[in-house]
Amino acid sequence: MSSERAILVLDAGTTSTRAMLFAPDGQIGGMAQQPLEQHYVQPGWVEHDAHEILRKTLACAHAMIERAGGADRIAAIGITNQRETVVAWDRANGQAIGRAIVWQDRRTADFCEALREAGHEREVQRRTGLLLDPYFSAGKMRWMLDHVPAARELGSRLAFGTIESWLVWHLAGGAHVSDVTNASRTSLFALAGRGWDEGLCDLFGVPPAALPEPVACAGPIARTDPALFGRAIPITGLAGDQQAATIGQGCLAPGDTKATFGTGAFVLTNMGSQVPRSAHRLLGTVLCEVAGERSFALEGSVFAAGSVIKWLRDSLGLLASAPESEALARSVPDSGGVVFVPALAGLGAPHWKPEARASLSGLTFAAERAHIVRAALESMAHQCHDLKQAFTADGAPWQLLRIDGGMSGNDWLAQDLADLLDLRCERPADVETTARGAAMLAAVGAGLYPSLADARAMLPPVSGFTPAMDAATRTARLARWHAALAAHA
Repeated sequence: MSSERAILVLDAGTTSTRAMLFAPDGQIGGMAQQPLEQHYVQPGWVEHDAHEILRKTLACAHAMIERAGGADRIAAIGITNQRETVVAWDRANGQAIGRAIVWQDRRTADFCEALREAGHEREVQRRTGLLLDPYFSAGKMRWMLDHVPAARELGSRLAFGTIESWLVWHLAGGAHVSDVTNASRTSLFALAGRGWDEGLCDLFGVPPAALPEPVACAGPIARTDPALFGRAIPITGLAGDQQAATIGQGCLAPGDTKATFGTGAFVLTNMGSQVPRSAHRLLGTVLCEVAGERSFALEGSVFAAGSVIKWLRDSLGLLASAPESEALARSVPDSGGVVFVPALAGLGAPHWKPEARASLSGLTFAAERAHIVRAALESMAHQCHDLKQAFTADGAPWQLLRIDGGMSGNDWLAQDLADLLDLRCERPADVETTARGAAMLAAVGAGLYPSLADARAMLPPVSGFTPAMDAATRTARLARWHAALAAHA
């Protein structure tokens, strides 16, 4: 670690939360990480304990501040988070009034379908770039208002927020803010707007007074309570995890594309200042806002990626560890005709079928554990191929795919993506780019770099994977995938 003061990044993900130290040159100075419990209340419901997230995030932060040599050695804090997950709390005491509803949760499917049948989806998509789906935050807020008595009883004391809002509230003594990337994932924020959209709030039945103030992604956002760490540390960077990863991959020019393989898989293409309009069921989202300039991205969201490997390991016992999946995939020449459709939490883009359920087809007596695991890994490239076609149809073809996230460390998977997509894939030496993107934003917000373009100095070197699959093999695999998908039509 350099002698310069460090940037502390708080990265509150879906399965774990962590804190990392970055030097201004991008060197990593340490990481503390703690797992988060997933509460699967009933089929389709996923919840988190918001206080567990807070408690463990603070523990990780304290560990890294101590590693840095004390709060005086921290120049700024950047925060990145699982998006769309909603917390409701009492402004009077900061206590959550129930568990957080996680982005994967599908309990609002009927509510979204009712809005769709009433003809609202086109207008929602025009304003927000989003479709009517349980994935997004507004329906979760409405569900809390309808089913958690305290949400109505609190009146003006009710606060809604996504995870970065929840963390900043407690870090900064009651500052209620949300950066525009997270705000753009709620269905309540117009892409080209500056505040919450009153018409959308009315449509979803969410009181604007309960919502945080939308702010830019970099700048003097808030300061921590001095009692927490021994001094007030400026919070100067905020972004949802996928936007942060896009920045952390250096996708700063229109057309640049990244795919993050974490719990889910998320592909974003930088669209510059152009407000994205998709005719192929992709999403428009805010990529970032710095120095008054807002940029946008076109996004394709896959709900199950790393969570599939976790499920194979923890629920089915097919893996002793996640890294074993690579060895098993290599141990067989192909999947033996086995096809896995990983709709464990419905199907995301470009299909948007919340009611879909996972399927395993093509099984014979010859199928072994390795074939099933390989089929699960192959499903990542299959889903990305569907997205590639949708992006191309929307006028945003991929020239190069930059991959990151924990799963991308699997060399077999990285090569399979290049092969099936027929596209060069690049992977940075540090595949956890989400925290790096938050560090870049915080560095710009703290004045350590004049712009994000200058903050590219924080990026690591990359390695590449070049397509090597013949066209006939690719065509046959895609035909089996589309046949399996047709069963979900």
